Amino acid sequence: MELAEIFTATVKTILVSAYFITMLVIVSVIMLQNRNPLKTLSWIIVLLLLPFFGFVLYVFFGQNWRKEKIIARKGLKNHDLFASMSHSQVKELNDSNLLLNSGIYTKRNIIRLLLNNANAIVTHGNSVQILNNGDHTFSSIIRELTNAKHFIHLQYYIFDEDNIGNTIIDILTAKASEGVEVRLIIDDVGGWQHSDAFFEKLNSNGIQVERFLKVRFPMFTSKVNYRNHRKIIVIDGKVGFLGGINIADRYINGKEKLGIWRDMHLKIEGDAVLAMQEIFLTDWYFVKQEELSDKKYFPPSDPSGDKLVQIVPSGPDSDWPAIMMGYLQAIASAMKYVYIVTPYFMPTEPVLMAIKAAALGGIDVRILLPEKSDAEFVHMCSRSYIKELLIAGVKVYFYQKGFVHSKLIVVDDLLCSIGTTNMDFRSFEYNFEVNAFIYDEEKATEARNIYLDDLNSSRQIFYDVWQGRSKWMKLKESFARLFSPLL
Repeated sequence: MELAEIFTATVKTILVSAYFITMLVIVSVIMLQNRNPLKTLSWIIVLLLLPFFGFVLYVFFGQNWRKEKIIARKGLKNHDLFASMSHSQVKELNDSNLLLNSGIYTKRNIIRLLLNNANAIVTHGNSVQILNNGDHTFSSIIRELTNAKHFIHLQYYIFDEDNIGNTIIDILTAKASEGVEVRLIIDDVGGWQHSDAFFEKLNSNGIQVERFLKVRFPMFTSKVNYRNHRKIIVIDGKVGFLGGINIADRYINGKEKLGIWRDMHLKIEGDAVLAMQEIFLTDWYFVKQEELSDKKYFPPSDPSGDKLVQIVPSGPDSDWPAIMMGYLQAIASAMKYVYIVTPYFMPTEPVLMAIKAAALGGIDVRILLPEKSDAEFVHMCSRSYIKELLIAGVKVYFYQKGFVHSKLIVVDDLLCSIGTTNMDFRSFEYNFEVNAFIYDEEKATEARNIYLDDLNSSRQIFYDVWQGRSKWMKLKESFARLFSPLL
């Protein structure tokens, strides 16, 4: 054997040996983290099936930073104040006076849970408007932005520089020129399409804009995982918006291959807006290292309505997966029905079990999913859960008009939750999310009717027909499901 061949063979041996030693070390590290066994096995499978690519995926997406390194809320004046208020409300709930006149006494354990796991204060006297599509949402947002007098705070995962995006930027620029404080947070991954010039232009126009968790080499690792998926607007501390609708034309015009982009949003007036403000200002402190605790950002509000609302944040900075726990408790508390709509269905095992248990217990459980999706691999994964849902008695529907992107759960005409949280691993455990839990018969009934109207534009999936899918399709769905904890 020639010297060159010996050298080549030696290098290959060294590289292969180094690779397998590295894989062994990484697998050991994953196991020592004592994560959810399903996640651990999923990453090991990825590393084994996709040797090089799996390693790259793990470097970028798999590392698990300690929560303290992502964002710390304790010690911030606003957070500590709301934490103190939530602790006081837990004590008030013990004599139930807070709920006796609200008509939702049977859901008091959900309220207590969210007070304890997210410091989600209970707010009264709120006005809540369900905005049922992009047109209604943006027309309402534009009207309220135009009326702003003191400050505007916005936080979005996606803020496109398209027709609606530029319209809102023009309004924000005009308000800033009038002396209104304008602050904007855009997630760095959601806003990857924006150049530095985009952000420089906004800042030069008086709009203070920051990117959430910038992803740049050499720090490009776990930061990709922890995304700020929240959509929040707070205007003068009086009016707030949250829900599933980003700033993008697709929510008005849809997309050519998907059709209309079906989504929901909320307009809220009342003390719940101050809870949204606390979430925004905490995130602003994280991106800007500027703590805004002046009383002007938390103005006293007169009752705007009679709705009982908890604004619930959840994310990798939380001790608990608050929104997921809220969903679990809501499903478990159901006496009549649970209606769910989500664009991506990759539930954690506890949520999946709760849904099946409710259906097996005789509760009318319905889940609305998109027939077509903007993420095909995720869509395949979502479809892999349908068989076991149908066997348990869950009624599953596929939306036909376009792509349903709404995030809604309605329970018993007493509770509805609308927000940014998809029913998947990423929303429950990785993303920064926010939902409004609304305890009110009128709003729950309204949400239920919207849901049932969407079912009129959907087709129900039946077990016999579903089982008739090709084996190739079933195999693709099952393969995609292996990666559900990682998507």
